[in-house]
Amino acid sequence: MNILLIGGGGREHAIAWRLSQSPLCTRLYCAPGNGGIAQLCECLPVKASDLDGLVAAAREHQIDFAVVAPDDPLADGLVDRFLAAGIPAFGPTAAAARIESSKFYAKELMKRYNIPTARWESFTDRTAAEDYIRAQGAPIVVKADGLALGKGVVVAASLDEALAALPEMLEKSGRVVIEECMTGPEVTVLAFVDGETVRPMPSSRDHKRALDGDRGKNTGGMGAVSPASGYTPEIAAQCLEEIFLPTAQALVAEGHPFRGVLYFGLMLTPQGPRVVEYNARFGDPECQALLMRLQSDLLPILWDTARGELRKADIRWDERPSCCVVMASGGYPEGYPTGFPIAGIPVPTEELYVFHAGTAQKNGQIITSGGRVLGVTALGGTLEAAIDKAYAAVAEISFEGAFFRRDIGKTV
Repeated sequence: MNILLIGGGGREHAIAWRLSQSPLCTRLYCAPGNGGIAQLCECLPVKASDLDGLVAAAREHQIDFAVVAPDDPLADGLVDRFLAAGIPAFGPTAAAARIESSKFYAKELMKRYNIPTARWESFTDRTAAEDYIRAQGAPIVVKADGLALGKGVVVAASLDEALAALPEMLEKSGRVVIEECMTGPEVTVLAFVDGETVRPMPSSRDHKRALDGDRGKNTGGMGAVSPASGYTPEIAAQCLEEIFLPTAQALVAEGHPFRGVLYFGLMLTPQGPRVVEYNARFGDPECQALLMRLQSDLLPILWDTARGELRKADIRWDERPSCCVVMASGGYPEGYPTGFPIAGIPVPTEELYVFHAGTAQKNGQIITSGGRVLGVTALGGTLEAAIDKAYAAVAEISFEGAFFRRDIGKTV
């Protein structure tokens, strides 16, 4: 089977790593890929935003199955384009991906189908939004309606902070969603979904803030661990019945069955689990932590999901916990320089792998090319052992301006 993987970040490197191990994979291509992915397969110089170019590349390389990983091409309808061209593809259609690409749509969906979430209102008018924020008080959450690379949310501790966030959030997408500030531990649960069949993966916990102690600006994610503490079997069963299955069934009822990976960002509030957000694909860096734990062949899981045959998929997980620590460029999540050589990346082992995100190859050397550069990921007999192993590997790696959080897995 000839496979085309779309994307070029750490998530895509983890997916490529697993797909390349499958005996069902004849040739693996990635567009556009990165420096690490290029060590596993052929990378095609086609941007993930070039839908026409990607369909043409799939035809040229006789692709049997396309795997669309990033949010933007999913929202733009790349899966629809592949299917129209007769190329089987993994990922939701644009209509189903609206559950991520429009927070307003997601909130309306949860309201219609009684899926627990935060109290909210949406606005396109700045003055009306300001009046609502003043009436509600702080803390309060301000979200851009559309996709924002994981940076479209401000959890405002004060009225001034919330009011200051409004212009930027409105500029991103023309609409803001303003929510009550829920309290409790955050948990991510990803699930393979092929319509109404839902197969949850182990839980994980992302660390969004740039700095230790959950300080600093929101990022695309500075690290993740799996499993998440506090996510008990009882809570998992409750989430399946009250959130996961109802969400999949709601999308079917709306006429947009979801086939792909559905990301449930949850908060375990004193009133019970609530949805913080949905994503329509693997999270990043949760994907790296989870795929370290996957024991089954990933390719047939994705194929069965895309064909509506998820019930028969063999999905097994390693009981050992995992930890992913992101090494980023100095200045991220704002402006940052790139082009610096990377040294000291350790040789992969059964319990350690360094996934590339913002890297490129230049004259045989791996260099930095993005904000989040590497995802250093480890398995351990305990979560503490996995964390220690990941940080020991981080200590071996160097590039100019490198920074990382030192408390991944140690904060809730």
